[in-house]
Amino acid sequence: MLVLGIETSCDETGIALYDTGRGLLAHALHSQVALHADYGGVVPELASRDHIRRVLPLTREVLRGAGATLAEVNAVAYTAGPGLAGALLVGAGVGTSLAYALGIPAIGIHHLEGHLLSPLLADPAPQFPFVALLVSGGHTQLMRVGGVGDYTLLGETLDDAAGEAFDKSAKLLDLGYPGGPAIAALAASGHAGKYPLPRPMLRSDNLDFSFSGLKTAVLTAVRDLPPGTQARADLAAELQAAIVDVLVGKTIAAMEQTGLTRLVVAGGVGANRLLRMQLDAAAQRCGCTVFYPPFEFCTDNGAMIAFAGALRLQQDKKENPRGNGAGFTVRPRWDLASLVAG
Repeated sequence: MLVLGIETSCDETGIALYDTGRGLLAHALHSQVALHADYGGVVPELASRDHIRRVLPLTREVLRGAGATLAEVNAVAYTAGPGLAGALLVGAGVGTSLAYALGIPAIGIHHLEGHLLSPLLADPAPQFPFVALLVSGGHTQLMRVGGVGDYTLLGETLDDAAGEAFDKSAKLLDLGYPGGPAIAALAASGHAGKYPLPRPMLRSDNLDFSFSGLKTAVLTAVRDLPPGTQARADLAAELQAAIVDVLVGKTIAAMEQTGLTRLVVAGGVGANRLLRMQLDAAAQRCGCTVFYPPFEFCTDNGAMIAFAGALRLQQDKKENPRGNGAGFTVRPRWDLASLVAG
C-alpha cells in the first residue's frame, strides 16, 4: 500500500510517500521559521497562506523523488488536528480532494499520534508496549502505549509545555524563534547553576508537569542579569538544565510506575542533545532502553503522518473506496487519549 502523507498543522509543510512493503520512499519539508521570525512566534494567517503555496509543489517533488505517480497512490493521510484551524484546513482540503478524485481512502491523523509513532521509523524500532514522552510544541505528555490506538495518559502539563517554556524564555533573552534550538546554542557556552531556577513539580506525587512558573522565574532573573553575553549564556544553560531535569525525573518515575522497560521520546524538544544524554544515562541506570526518531523526524513532518496513516489503514482494513474524501472536518483541539484502537 502506497500512502501519501500531508502535514500542515502549524508552521511546517511536510509531504511524504510511505510504502507498507518498502518503507519510506521520499519526503520533503518546508519550514516557515524565517517567515515568522520577525514576529517571535507563528502568525496563523501567514502560516495558512504559506501552506497553500507549498503543499502541491512539495507533493510533486516527493512523487518525483519516489519515482511514483499520483495514480499509484493507494491512500492519503493528512493531519486533522490538533493545530491551527486554518493551517489544518489546507492539508485536509487538499488531501481529501486528492482522495476523492482518485477514488481512494483518505484518513485524518492525530498530529501527536504521528509524533508518538515516529520512532517506529527508526532502526531498531521499539516494540509495544512502551512509555512515550511527547514533547511537541504546546504539548508535554507521558503516555502508556499498548499498540496503535491503545493510549493511556499518565501525566501532562497543567499550563505551559516544555516547548513553550523554551520559546517564551528565548524571547525574554532576545533570542530567535524557535526558542529551543536558540536556547541550546547559547547554553553551550554557559554554566548551569550560577542563576538557580526552580524545577517545578519535580517532587510531586504525580506525573504531571508545570512550566509557567519557570518562565516567570526566567523573567525575574533577566531583569537582574548583569550585562554581557556570558551571563545570558549561564542563564540559558540553567534554564535548559531545569527543563531537562524535570522531563527526565518525571519520565523515569513513569517507567518505574508502569514497570515497562522501553521508552519512546518524540516531538521537537526530543531533539535536544542534553535531554537525550541525560535520558540515556538515567535509562541505563534503571535497565531501560530509549528510542528516538531520527533528528529529521523530531519536528513536524509528513513522514510520520504517512506512516501513522498506513498503520491505521492496515488496522482498519475496511473497504471504503471514497474514504472520507466527499467531506472532512478538522479538530484544532483533539485529545490524544480519546483515540481508540480500530
